[in-house]
Amino acid sequence: MATLGLSEADKQAVADFRRDVVDPSQTRLVLVDFWAEWCGPCKQLSPIIEKIAAEYADRGVVLAKINVDENRFIASQFRVQSIPTVYAMFRGQPVADLSQARTESQYRQMLDQLLAQLPIESEASQAAQDMAPLIAMGEDVLASGDAERAHSIFAQLADMAPDNPDVVGGLIRALAALGQLDEAEALLGSLPPEIAKDSHVERGRAAIALARSATPGVDTAPLEARIAANPEDYEALFDLSAARMANGDRDGAADALLAIIAGDRAWQDGKARSQLLQLFEVVGLEDPWVSAQRRRLSAILFA
Repeated sequence: MATLGLSEADKQAVADFRRDVVDPSQTRLVLVDFWAEWCGPCKQLSPIIEKIAAEYADRGVVLAKINVDENRFIASQFRVQSIPTVYAMFRGQPVADLSQARTESQYRQMLDQLLAQLPIESEASQAAQDMAPLIAMGEDVLASGDAERAHSIFAQLADMAPDNPDVVGGLIRALAALGQLDEAEALLGSLPPEIAKDSHVERGRAAIALARSATPGVDTAPLEARIAANPEDYEALFDLSAARMANGDRDGAADALLAIIAGDRAWQDGKARSQLLQLFEVVGLEDPWVSAQRRRLSAILFA
């Protein structure tokens, strides 16, 4: 913003704008609210936008309020024709006109879209980067079968980031693996709706359901004898899959379920396929093991 030929007051306004808007916008998303004392709609919007800015502060959002009567030159540079006018700025440039937003939900929707697209530096993003390797360690430990140690890791992470869906989901699955299903369900029930719907938390929900259908330590020999005598004893195969999963044998659990699907994919309204998909969700849809089992399932379904 050039200052040649400007009055001292306008030069000071430009300097203030650079300090309050342009410089912070190099790494953060700055909401520029053009307003005036005499503007009724501005007074109605002010508490909404201030609340939203405070709510999104840890995600790198900053609020700058520009009084158009005191900063006419700045307002003219942005061609402000009416107020309230609200722009979102990043790296010194307007990236969105938020002037049509009037409710908290509208602002949240717009900001969520912007923050998903822009490389904003924030406390939340830095914390997520710092926590990522710790979450990965917890997942590796849980996948190795050491549910007690995984629970310890995720419980410590939950103390630091109780609203992190990856952490909460891992803690729920660790509790389920330990057989502490009531505790897992209590934690699940205490979550805010927006976190409870997250895919990582849904994995925890599936783990609870799967654990409820299984009894650890079951002697599988009688079930295996029934199946040897009658390979189409799908009830025995289903119970065998649950027992194997409870005993940590996910390969054997998948084998039993796939055997049912291969023999009668419609058995009990597709119960075996539903159980297998639930198993996939617990393990993680991006896990290589799940990809391999999906290929086996596809080969059966499309043979």
